[in-house]
Amino acid sequence: MAPLNDEQLHQIRDERREQIKTAAIQIFAKKGIINAKMSMIAETAGISNGLLYHYFKSKDELFLSLIQEAMAETEAALRSIYAFPGTPIEKIRALTAEILDESGSPYFMLIHQARTSDGVPEKVKQLLEKYSMKVFIDILLPVFQEGQRAGELASDDPAELIACYLSVLSGVMVVHSNGIDDYRIPKADMLLRLIEGAKRD
Repeated sequence: MAPLNDEQLHQIRDERREQIKTAAIQIFAKKGIINAKMSMIAETAGISNGLLYHYFKSKDELFLSLIQEAMAETEAALRSIYAFPGTPIEKIRALTAEILDESGSPYFMLIHQARTSDGVPEKVKQLLEKYSMKVFIDILLPVFQEGQRAGELASDDPAELIACYLSVLSGVMVVHSNGIDDYRIPKADMLLRLIEGAKRD
């Protein structure tokens, strides 16, 4: 059997790293950082503890890496609103549907754990301060203001409106990620009624 070349080795490393991160998201989302153990992550990923430590030197390093990725993806997802076609409310509807995709539930729970759990590393706390609610409000503010001018959105303070909108979305996804059968992800149109303006004749 021919030895693997550098490109093949690089691909294997990347795939293994993603495998570890996928397992870690599941464990951290369920257990929080204090109760999660590297051995749990290794077992879920189907690898040895030694191999896991080859990729991440510590649980804190792995947790920080995941939070960095989750926050960057959250920012990118919100900025994608400007690529959607249509009126402001149509753009917000498309963004809402994207956020409510069930595949994102573990990421919401991961961020929730980072914001609320004990034992969160200092570097993670600093990262969360960098990605404050104000940052996300500022990203969406122009679209919401345009929607208010068009009469599509409620005339409340736009920053408060966005904070309410994002808080509800985050809460819905955190509850859903807990796997409680009595709760379900609402349709985007139902959630938008919270922020829509009065319908015009």
